[in-house]
Amino acid sequence: MANCRLRIYNGPEDCGSSLPSPVDVGPSPTVTVPLGDVISSLADAIKNNRMWLRDFENDEVTIPSDLYDVMLAYQDMRRSSA
Repeated sequence: MANCRLRIYNGPEDCGSSLPSPVDVGPSPTVTVPLGDVISSLADAIKNNRMWLRDFENDEVTIPSDLYDVMLAYQDMRRSSA
């Protein structure tokens, strides 16, 4: 079976998208964007239980260590208040 990549068509290139295009370097293209650019889309997808989220649930992401510390503290706070 040939190695195929799924690409999502977002319309013409001049449609005004604020997200940069993926950089295709090797088997896994990457893109670096500010977290604020993706939060609303992810929050909406979670709220509406979008199936495509499951395709990425085991993918690894790299985040700054200070954001990770804040996330851990937030998880602890939520557990203690429950």
